[in-house]
Amino acid sequence: MSFYENTLVTKQDLPKTEFNKIRDKYNELINNNSGKVIKIEEWGLLNLARKIKKYNKGFYIHFKFEGNKDTLQEINKKMKVDTSIIRYLTVKYKKLDIKNEYFTKEKR
Repeated sequence: MSFYENTLVTKQDLPKTEFNKIRDKYNELINNNSGKVIKIEEWGLLNLARKIKKYNKGFYIHFKFEGNKDTLQEINKKMKVDTSIIRYLTVKYKKLDIKNEYFTKEKR
């Protein structure tokens, strides 16, 4: 089993209920396909560097998980056909950093 980080960007005009459904859907998908979700980070609504499919902003969800090639194939297959997702990226790691969250709002 290898460690992965998967970041997906959803449409900016999604209601909170749809956003939660997407997060739960991919959480269950990873756990049901011989994977294990270690951490889920919701980065919120962020500006995009360039327009993607006429969107200037997007909601970001970041998964840190452990899985194998079957897990990745299933995730990629589902994300390609999901119309709520405008971009996604999966990166393989030897070791995950679960302590740091880079997009948390600091209280001042």
